[in-house]
Amino acid sequence: MNLIKPKTASILVVDETPENLDVLVDHLKNANLNISVALSGEKAIEITQKMIPDIILLDIKMPGIDGFETCHLLKQNTALQDVPVIFITAATETVDKVKGFAVGGVDYITKPFEHEEALARINTHLTLRHQQQQLAQKNAELTQLNKQLKQEIVRREQAEEALSTVSDKLSTISQEEAERWGLSAFVGKSQAMKKVITDIRPLQKVDKTSVLILGESGTGKELIARAIHFGGIRAKGSFIPVNCSAIPEQLAESSFFGHVKGAFTGALNSRKGYFEQAQSGSLFLDEIGDMPLPLQAKLLRTLEDGLVTPIGGEQSKQLDVRIIAATNADLLAKVTAGLFRQDLYFRLASYTVTVPPLRERKEDIALLVKHFLSVFAKEMGHKITTLTPQAQARLENYHFPGNIRELKNIIEHALIKSGSTPIQTHHLHFVYFRNGTSIESSVVQIVQREENDEDKILTYVCKHGSINNSQCRQLLNSNLSRTSYLLRKMYQKGLLVREGKLRWAVYRLP
Repeated sequence: MNLIKPKTASILVVDETPENLDVLVDHLKNANLNISVALSGEKAIEITQKMIPDIILLDIKMPGIDGFETCHLLKQNTALQDVPVIFITAATETVDKVKGFAVGGVDYITKPFEHEEALARINTHLTLRHQQQQLAQKNAELTQLNKQLKQEIVRREQAEEALSTVSDKLSTISQEEAERWGLSAFVGKSQAMKKVITDIRPLQKVDKTSVLILGESGTGKELIARAIHFGGIRAKGSFIPVNCSAIPEQLAESSFFGHVKGAFTGALNSRKGYFEQAQSGSLFLDEIGDMPLPLQAKLLRTLEDGLVTPIGGEQSKQLDVRIIAATNADLLAKVTAGLFRQDLYFRLASYTVTVPPLRERKEDIALLVKHFLSVFAKEMGHKITTLTPQAQARLENYHFPGNIRELKNIIEHALIKSGSTPIQTHHLHFVYFRNGTSIESSVVQIVQREENDEDKILTYVCKHGSINNSQCRQLLNSNLSRTSYLLRKMYQKGLLVREGKLRWAVYRLP
């Protein structure tokens, strides 16, 4: 009779009589068992310190410790607690079988041995032992699986909670942005400004109509673009502002369409372009009139196909982006001169909003001054001050070639110079023009320097991927206070994103 087992089983036979061991070994030698023998209980305990058998045959009557005591001691070893022990007893002996079961035995066989009976009992208990091991293994696996499932449930609950928190936060941010850049952000009561607001309202209610915003530099074209986005259907999506005149031509295609890792020298990582960053949101193309003609063709193809393919990539991605463009240039004149594609113009100008210069809405100047005084006083920690009637009249009679941006700089400069006392005419600095050429003015120098420095910073970030304050100071050859101001201003304008705080802050493209 062969034993039913998944692998060769090991058996320990314990008997004080070598002749009995010989008989048992002869019975078991053809049963595919690894057989170990011991002549005493003490020897059996010693052997099981080194190996754990699958089953033990244990004689009851032995010198020294008997079979019952041996079984009791064996079972104190936790590794042997599940190993079946079959007692061996002579047919003529009277045995307290209850005691045998009490100390851990599972069965008895009698001498002289019946070959088939002995093998059958051994086979039965080996099979039970194997089934118990399988059950224990499955239980252990189920326990581990249950533990993993519980961990996964906890992880998913945490992820869902985090996602819910992020979603709530995004909703809050979107609401804050909508409030910040909504129509209430427009300061003015003039008819010209009322017409702009009238143009914006229907644009907030449509989803994909491209908008072209026309107006002189400094009139607030980006404010209008943000109002269209944050007051509309796409408010929860990203608003990605791009200054087309500030992107180095050699990096323009990668900046707009992205690239995959290894697409060109220096492409150490894959990068999403502006179109992908604006997915489900709006892409604001400021100074679109300065975009090079080769890039205009690629932009037009992307807008017509609704697909974007990163440089070095093989798979195109479907776009869901609203385009809002702005320029202070005469695009129609550029089209006539062959400097701007006519087909791209009509693709961008599905709806046109024209922003009036400040000199055409002078009744708004007093409201704008009051607004800027409040904003800067809060930023500087000053009390809100006022303008003298002479200073107010001086502003209202000025032609503002730099529009609202220039007014903002004039008020900021005047507030610093006045030290929170009422602003007088000598605190104001203006830009004058003679024969089309600007006369030196502190205000125009400030504006132009800031714009030039911003361009340098953007070019550096496009090339190197990021910039910190130390690198910015070295780039501009400037001090900590100025570079901190510029980086913070560009971050607030959405031109850069910030990682980290204070001296450890790093700025990257959105």
